[in-house]
Amino acid sequence: MSTPLRIAVISSGPEEFSTIHAACTDSGHVPVAYLYGRSLRSGGPKLDDAGTTTASIVESLPQGMDLIVPGSTRGLAGTLQNYRPDVLIVFGFAWKLPRYVLDIPRLGAINIHVSLLPKYRGPAPLPWAIRNGDSTGGITVHRMDDDFDTGNILAQSGGIPLADDISWASYCVDAMPVVHKLVRASLTRVAAGHVGDPQDHSAATYAGFMEPEFSVVRWSDSARTIHNQVRTHRFMRSSEHPVAEIGGSWLRVMRTSIQPADGPSVTCGDGNPLWITESQAGRPPGGGQD
Repeated sequence: MSTPLRIAVISSGPEEFSTIHAACTDSGHVPVAYLYGRSLRSGGPKLDDAGTTTASIVESLPQGMDLIVPGSTRGLAGTLQNYRPDVLIVFGFAWKLPRYVLDIPRLGAINIHVSLLPKYRGPAPLPWAIRNGDSTGGITVHRMDDDFDTGNILAQSGGIPLADDISWASYCVDAMPVVHKLVRASLTRVAAGHVGDPQDHSAATYAGFMEPEFSVVRWSDSARTIHNQVRTHRFMRSSEHPVAEIGGSWLRVMRTSIQPADGPSVTCGDGNPLWITESQAGRPPGGGQD
C-alpha cells in the first residue's frame, strides 16, 4: 500500500466525524485533526446549538484526536498548517474557504455534498429536496475550488430515501453508509492523482437559504406543497415553523397529513384537504399579537 495520507476533517457533528474517520482508517489513512464549524460564516455568531454539539463531539472523540473550534478563516488556516495535512475533507460546513486555506493540504480539499451535483448546489440541498417533494436524494464527493460546489466530482451515488417524516437522524441511517463508501473511493482517486470528472454546469440548480415568505402558509397553494413546506421546516428544526391563519387565529404548524388524520382539515388551493396534526398558538407575520 502507498504511504498513508494525513487527513484533517471539518464537519458538523459526531455522526459525520465518526463516519469520515472510519472511512479514512478503513482505507489505511490517518485523521490528524477535527475542526468543528461553530457558525454559519467566518467571524459570525455561534449557532444556537454550538455548545451542545461541541460537547457531543468531544464525548465521541477518538483517543488522542485534537478538536479545533475556529472562529475565522485566518484562525482556521493557521491551525490547519500546523497539522501538515495531505487532504482536507469537509462535510456540513457553511463557510466559503478562500484559496489560502484550500492550498494548505498537499493533495487538495474535498467536500461531501448531500445532493447529486450539479443539482442543488449551495448551502441547503436537503431542505430544497424536501420542499420540492423529491422521493430520494444523493451524495456527491467533489474537489473544492473557488466557488460553492462547482469542483470536479470524485464519486457520487443516489437513491437515498427521503422519508415523509424525515429528520437528519433518520436520514443518516441510510446516508452515512453511502458517505463511508464514497469517501473511501474518493481517497483512492485522490491518492492516485485523479483530478475528478467535470460537472455539467449547464444542468446546475441552486439551493439557497429559504426566503422569509416561506415561513407563512398560503392556503391557495396545493395540499402537497404546504405539506412539504411543513416537512421542510421540521427537518430544519426551525424555531419559526410556518404560521397559518385559520378562522381568524394564527397557528404555528409543526406537522400535517395529506391522508385523513386527527386534527382540523383545511381545503387547499388545489381542492384537496390537508390535516393539521400538530400545532401551537402562533403570531401573524411581522410578530404582531394574536
